[in-house]
Parts: sequence; structure tokens; C-alpha cells
Amino acid sequence: MFPIRDHNPSQGTPFVTYLLIAINVGIFVWQMTAVQGDAALYGLYAAYAMIPVEISQGQDLWTLVTSTFLHGGIMHLLGNMLFLYIFGDNLEEALGRVGFLVFYLLGGIGAGLCQWAAEPASQVPTIGASGAIAAVMGGYLLLFPRAKVDVLIFIVIIIRIIPIPAWIMLALWFVLQIFSGIGADSMAGGGVAYWAHAGGFAIGFVMMVPTWLRRGGAGWWRRTDGHPPHPDAEWGALAPSRVPVVKRRR
Repeated sequence: MFPIRDHNPSQGTPFVTYLLIAINVGIFVWQMTAVQGDAALYGLYAAYAMIPVEISQGQDLWTLVTSTFLHGGIMHLLGNMLFLYIFGDNLEEALGRVGFLVFYLLGGIGAGLCQWAAEPASQVPTIGASGAIAAVMGGYLLLFPRAKVDVLIFIVIIIRIIPIPAWIMLALWFVLQIFSGIGADSMAGGGVAYWAHAGGFAIGFVMMVPTWLRRGGAGWWRRTDGHPPHPDAEWGALAPSRVPVVKRRR
């Protein structure tokens, strides 16, 4: 189940969301072109990735921020940026540009601390915007639980795009991070910072509570039906495929 777009794009231009995407992409392009060889890559991670054991020693605390702008591969980057593009604009509209930027950075720092708390003696570098974006998703869940999100469903050879309420997609994602984190712990690791994802999501949800309360709490949900406070976008029907149908020979 993979989200591809929501039905509630912001009414204004989400400049901070676009800026964060541009910074992440720009750093990745620089990393791919300027950082050549394993030794240089290890040096980059040693300087800017979050390494839990160093945080435990009170060293390199700034890496809780810098690590959120590094990615380990093109799919890692594209997946994160897609989630930020889908969920970031509405939160930026709700919090304002400066408020959203602060929210994003605090979410990333909190997510990194959650990963550190899970493995304080680990020497494995942690990188990626996933924790900060998970915080955005947690905040989105509280403010807009019934916003529609189009998800791509893969079931063996069946592929469908269906709209579902955001709370279903986001709740399933959160539960998956919890169980994956428990499974990874039992297998002594797994290459994914699941506790940064789950922790960032919970932190984003909690950080959004004051905004939700100022807007009226449950009364806000009743007034907006759990959607952003403007009409849904109309995407229209999908165009028919131009691939010709080939009849099976008997």
C-alpha cells in the first residue's frame, strides 16, 4: 500500500515544503557526484550522520539535524520526498511557514533521539528524513484524519489505485513500524531505523495537540469532517490505457 497523492492540496504554495525537498535532493546530488569512494562516504557519515554511541557520549549532537538531510540511495530519497510532498503542504498551511519548519526540524531531532534511546550503544550511522517526515504524518493524522489519500495497492499481480481516509493509511503505517522495530530488535538489527519512524510519528502527533486544541479539538473535526478546511481537489477519471488488447489464442 503506497500513497501517491491526496485529495486536499493546499490552497497556497507550500514554499517550505518545496524548499525542504530541494535541499534534500540537492544534497543527494552533491553526495553522488562529489563524494567518491567508500572512504569518502564513511568520512561523510562519520561527520554528519547520527551515530547513537556518540550521542550517548555527548558528542556531535548537531548530527541529530544534519543526518536528516542525508540519504543512502535514490529510492530512499524518492520515497521520503513523496511522503513529504503529499503530507507536508497541508501542515505548512496550518502552521505557517516558520511554524512548519520548526515543527519539521524538532520532529527530526525527536525521531533521532528515539532511535538513540532504542540503541544507545550502536555504532551504526543513522541517516534520512524519514523521522522528520514521520512527525509530519503524525501531525497530519491529528488535524486531518478523514482526508482522502490515493494509495497504490499491490496484491500479487493485481494493481489498483483506491482512495482511503488518511487515518487508515497512517495508522497502518505506524503499527507496521512498531512491529517491524520489535522484529528488527529480535534479529539484532535490520538496516531500517524503525524506532525513529515510530517515535517521530508519535512526537509529531503530540506536538500538533496544541494547534488542534486551539482550533476547537473535536469541534474542529465536526466543522471540517476531519478534512483540510477547503474543498477537495477533483482529479477526474483515469484515462483509458493506450496499450492494445491482445486476445489469447485458443
